[in-house]
Amino acid sequence: MMSNPHYDALETREPQERERRLMERLPRQIAHVQKASDALGRILAEVDAAQVTSRDALARLPVTRKSELLALQQKSRAADAFGGFAAIGRGPLMRRVFASPGTIYEPEGATPDYWRTARALHAAGFRAGELIHNSFSYHMTPAGSIMETGAHALGCTVFPGGTGQTEQQVEAIADLKPEGYAGTPSFLKILMEKAAEKQLALSSMTKALVSGEACPPSLVEWFAQRGMQALQCYATADLGLIAYETTAREGLVLDEGVLLEIVRPGTGDPVPAGEVGEVVVTTFNMDYPLVRFGTGDLSALLPGHCPTGRTNQRIKGWMGRADQTTKVRGMFVHPGQVAAIVRRFPEVLRARLVVEGEMADDRMTLHLECAQAPEGLAERASEAIREVTKLRGDVRIVGEGILPNDGKVIEDARSYK
Repeated sequence: MMSNPHYDALETREPQERERRLMERLPRQIAHVQKASDALGRILAEVDAAQVTSRDALARLPVTRKSELLALQQKSRAADAFGGFAAIGRGPLMRRVFASPGTIYEPEGATPDYWRTARALHAAGFRAGELIHNSFSYHMTPAGSIMETGAHALGCTVFPGGTGQTEQQVEAIADLKPEGYAGTPSFLKILMEKAAEKQLALSSMTKALVSGEACPPSLVEWFAQRGMQALQCYATADLGLIAYETTAREGLVLDEGVLLEIVRPGTGDPVPAGEVGEVVVTTFNMDYPLVRFGTGDLSALLPGHCPTGRTNQRIKGWMGRADQTTKVRGMFVHPGQVAAIVRRFPEVLRARLVVEGEMADDRMTLHLECAQAPEGLAERASEAIREVTKLRGDVRIVGEGILPNDGKVIEDARSYK
């Protein structure tokens, strides 16, 4: 008999009830951040927490981006390795410390299911009493712990396979017969190919929760042909679980513990539903509270609800990187500069700066999408390019719906031969 397909009642709440609860928690979390996080307390010093009770109010707060986090940590690292972002100190409330490339340091608090991945594991079919073969790294980075803590909260046992030692891992799977796998999809494929080479049966392992890299439909099908159902989740070392896939395979459902926005790259401005932009997340983690944290990842909201009955919003999944900064004629051009140009012209619906030519012979063309372009727009926009970027650029006006909805603000189309 199948157990409940939903992890808890939160997943099937009325959307209006979920939004009401989130907005109730939001001002309390802002006030907690201002008091407990030195770094974000400075960033949000002028904010009246009691007034942040809507998405519009939240959208007026500054975005702190992943690309800025290292520099912000380093400013205060002499006094605090976390740069003032952690709201807890060493001791029983902080179980582990991890390092992400850069090096950015993240704490792991003592709260059960700290990274909130039990929900994603449940959606992938895992249940209490099962054994999970965890091939995420246990060394320095939090990936292994992100999955293990969720598995323990779900009531599962974990084999800490980590990365590498492929033959030994295959032998352990054959001996221990785990029900499923957690790790990257590419390593799962390597393990399955190695098992076939050694003529070892991995038939006990029928489900997987994969993350850390893209898992294209062709690879999902490859797994399915070998008796493996692989579902994906989207999690980061800073935020924990953001969204997870269900058996419907129609986008990723948002975790119940996050408030997600999609903003125009280089800005903090939310984009219309369905438009591709940067994923910005506010969490309700009391130990490492992040408000309007820009992940640097691109995605878009999907309309409607998941066919599995989960009522939270869905995103399309990972669609590329939002930080499209490029160097043109020796000077950096940022998405924020393109946004600054566009703000001068309210008739512009969407913009895309295309850099062409060869290195040392760059040409910039700003494509502006308008329903109806006023006379002289191209000339005025060209002047704005020069003022904002200190570089010359051409302007091309295109009709509504011409530019692709892919979140790209700067396209580097140069030849690097």
